[in-house]
Amino acid sequence: MRTALLQSSGRPGSTVENLKVLDEAVGRAAAAGAGLLVAPEMFLTGYAIGDDIARLAEPADGDAADAIAEIATRHGLAIAYGYPERAADVVFNSAQLISADGTRLANYRKTHLFGCFEHDHFTPGEQPVVQAELDGLRVGIMICYDVEFPENVRAHALAGTDLLLVPTAQMHPFQFVAESLVPVRAFENQMYVAYVNRVGHEGEFEFVGLSTLAGPDGFARTRAGRGEELVLADVDPAFLAASREANPYLKDRRPGLYGSLV
Repeated sequence: MRTALLQSSGRPGSTVENLKVLDEAVGRAAAAGAGLLVAPEMFLTGYAIGDDIARLAEPADGDAADAIAEIATRHGLAIAYGYPERAADVVFNSAQLISADGTRLANYRKTHLFGCFEHDHFTPGEQPVVQAELDGLRVGIMICYDVEFPENVRAHALAGTDLLLVPTAQMHPFQFVAESLVPVRAFENQMYVAYVNRVGHEGEFEFVGLSTLAGPDGFARTRAGRGEELVLADVDPAFLAASREANPYLKDRRPGLYGSLV
């Protein structure tokens, strides 16, 4: 499945403008043969927008989700995107996957919040593994800081995730996560990892770009630079199956020795 990574911060503070940016990018991705486009963390509204996070937050089945389902259907392309999710009186940092026919396939709430900013504005999620079936692949979702916890990604590996989507707001000086950690996570867990970042300055943060799709061999299939960019790469189920057969990590585990980790 050809996968498009939309490296962009959109237009922080404007859901309407971000939907326009998304629509244009989805059109380009579809023309290039992609079956899935992944947008960054909090793409729908912007990340460093302070109290506007709560003001712009929507339910998982809200108006923005309907608009994105229409975009997906019109272009024939699945879309994963980050957004602030309102549920009753709390707000989650969430990511949702919508299929090419407009069906809401999966919704994930970030389980590991990063720094004072996120703790001030979000409630952490409690479900570490969220998956959906898409074009013969088992697709999992997590958000940014979550991927830096090896237990999180290993849980996805044990649950059979083939392609892990990671909408991200990765900031300076932590670019080593995109450059080094993400390919290692893909290798040690034998999966593809699509890590899709914001770019530029936003509030107090400087986002570093470097979005990547890493394969189970630990090599990047594509990597963006530091600016607004749409990059594409293929997720190959046959290569994944062969890599899993050749790599013994998951088969050679000895869970009985790991009790002290929890």
